[in-house]
Amino acid sequence: MKLQNSFIAASGVGEKTERKLWQQGVTHWDDFEEDLLGPKTGRNVREFIDSAWDRLDAGDADFFGENLPSGSLWRAYGNFAEDACFFDIETTGLDSARHDVTTVSLHRGGDTRTYVQGKDLTAEVLREEFAESSMLVSFNGKRFDQPFLEDSFDLDVTTPHLDLMYTCKQMGLSGGLKNVEREIGIERDDEDVDGREAVRLWHRYDRNEDDAALDRLVTYNREDAENLRTLLDHVHEGLRADVFEPHLP
Repeated sequence: MKLQNSFIAASGVGEKTERKLWQQGVTHWDDFEEDLLGPKTGRNVREFIDSAWDRLDAGDADFFGENLPSGSLWRAYGNFAEDACFFDIETTGLDSARHDVTTVSLHRGGDTRTYVQGKDLTAEVLREEFAESSMLVSFNGKRFDQPFLEDSFDLDVTTPHLDLMYTCKQMGLSGGLKNVEREIGIERDDEDVDGREAVRLWHRYDRNEDDAALDRLVTYNREDAENLRTLLDHVHEGLRADVFEPHLP
């Protein structure tokens, strides 16, 4: 499913009206005619489509992040997948006022980069990475990863952010990331590392007790980021089948 199949971002259009359009065969912006709806709503949809084509041609994901209803940003993935940034952070604890970010992994365009505290993890590099991304994808990142980074590095992250924890719930997938991964068949190279072990690995590395600890931590962090792409591909296909396909004529 792509943005061109969606009308819900237009003022006055809810899920019921959108489904009605799909059922009438209006499954793409190009299919829409104003007289299919009331005068005001029809005009709103036409104005939205005209603006949306311009913003889509300009690669402006922010426009759709601002106009799509909460919980519908997944619809933009098919249009902006190439520059979507799947990201995950590791920290020494849960309180950004007392704890530190240790590693940040970002997976975009088939490439994964991991930045490490004390080496190359800086506010400048994070600003550049997010600025180059059409959208951010995380798991519980709206409540944890993004605000933690904003507090720790004095950032103001405005890139559209798709939090897969909520998107997965729309598909009946609940629990933490690893539980969801197991449920859909995503495997990991090292099943013994979890969030608590990640903290211990960092401390062992930071105290110069175990040179291999950082490598293990980075591998874990990178898998978190990379697996998000597989997860989003799965969820995107499932939501398309649930939300869009049943209403096609």
